[in-house]
Amino acid sequence: MGNVLGFLCGHFCNPSSDSQPPHGVSYATAGVSALAHDLFDFEITSQVPQGLSKHVVSSKKAQANWYRKLADAWKLEKPPPRTPEEASRLVIQTLKRHQKKDVEGLLTFYGLPLPHTLVELSAPAPTTASLPDGVKFELETLPVDAKAVADGDTVTVYVSTAHTRESSCIPIEVRNAAIQRSQARNAKNFAKADALHKTITDAGYRVLTFQNEEILARKYRIRLRGIDAPESGMPYGKEAKQELTKLVEGKCLRVLVYGEDRYNRCVGDLYCNGKFIQEAMLKKGFAWHYKAYDKRAELSKWENEARAKRAGLWASSNPEQPWEWRKGKREGK
Repeated sequence: MGNVLGFLCGHFCNPSSDSQPPHGVSYATAGVSALAHDLFDFEITSQVPQGLSKHVVSSKKAQANWYRKLADAWKLEKPPPRTPEEASRLVIQTLKRHQKKDVEGLLTFYGLPLPHTLVELSAPAPTTASLPDGVKFELETLPVDAKAVADGDTVTVYVSTAHTRESSCIPIEVRNAAIQRSQARNAKNFAKADALHKTITDAGYRVLTFQNEEILARKYRIRLRGIDAPESGMPYGKEAKQELTKLVEGKCLRVLVYGEDRYNRCVGDLYCNGKFIQEAMLKKGFAWHYKAYDKRAELSKWENEARAKRAGLWASSNPEQPWEWRKGKREGK
């Protein structure tokens, strides 16, 4: 299957330390993604990961049996494990009749907590930190390409299918196309590979290459919640797009998704290295507070600060509101 899906988002996104746990995991939660990736891989190839035998005592045949059980158990978890503790509990409970050395070796391989470090193993796994009210789900993106920024309030992002939320819902036709594309490329049948990639992109996915590694990723279009930037044909439209590009280009984003708009874009709050992107856009004067859809007082505060400083679009004496500009366009004015 080549390197498809072999790249983990954690490779780019702020490792917590310079130490490297087993299996190349760069920080704790990446072990969850690594396990999810390998279970997905196993369902397609029936192969367990290389290097596992160094940590366990049983045969490759026994290891394949573990991965078969774990893949079934993982798919039944709703939602799938998100934290190392949740993943560790799933492994221990699924393989509770197997040798202790094998279970602990498997956990060590992924850098997951060992049984004696977990509190009340038989009790339900603790819930993850609660998200803000109204958030439907959270995304952790791959680094953003500059071309993915459409304007000052819309950006296209990609999320690795190794992420626990994505790994359990990849359409089977996309899985198959990704494998067949890799095989076609290895055989230098690039026409077939391109046709298969079109199948993947038509389904809302894409195979991306980073540092000679390929990864299957899901595409999301994000509309920044609570702000409205000048359109490209308006004064400061170009500058707004440039500012958003500067904030997100080449960086991983955390996206809190609240819902979808009528254009099937996810409406969400964007964070990058702890910085709230909407706040930055408002304070620089490259967006309006979109009060019709978001009543947060802090957004009005940041807009008013920019107005007082005559920053960005507020340098104009009477800047046009983007929603009124769009209305005029629709009405042919």
